Amino acid sequence: MEILIGGKLKQLRTEKKLSIAELSKLSDVSTGLISQIERDLVVPSVTSLWRLAKALDTNINYFFHEEPKEDQFIIRNGDHQTIVAHHNNSFYKLLHPATPNRMMDFTEITLKAGCSYEKKPLVQHEGEECGYVLKGVLTIYLDGKEYNLYPGDSMYFSSTLPHKYLNNGKEDCVSIWAMTPKFF
Repeated sequence: MEILIGGKLKQLRTEKKLSIAELSKLSDVSTGLISQIERDLVVPSVTSLWRLAKALDTNINYFFHEEPKEDQFIIRNGDHQTIVAHHNNSFYKLLHPATPNRMMDFTEITLKAGCSYEKKPLVQHEGEECGYVLKGVLTIYLDGKEYNLYPGDSMYFSSTLPHKYLNNGKEDCVSIWAMTPKFF
């Protein structure tokens, strides 16, 4: 299922009475990229989408929200929402229901092999993160240091520290993450 977020971005920006230039300043996302996203010409990175959502006083889930199914406690195999980013090289499977009052996200992140990700920009925000690697090697840049996590390794840190997840390995990397506050 292809998810188009451009219309939702433009609608929210217009409701907030912001020009593309004003949103660019608030989000640190270029005017050209915002214009392309609004016309559904590109799929933004999760970081860019997070910055736009934060500048618009919402969260990423706003762009992907669907009406919750009858049972809001269980998500069956095959029913998880997946966000595709970085030119089909990153997949964020949302393991939590879309309930508005939840306090954390629970996500399976797959980073494809053989892709070269930049070390910057690093992200930092309020909250905490805890991750567990299931497959592959996950490189984390955290507060100026580089850590490699292997299957069975886990990590916990304050999200206020500058951080980024990368896969510089030769196989796909799959990890599970719990994060506060809600990012998606």
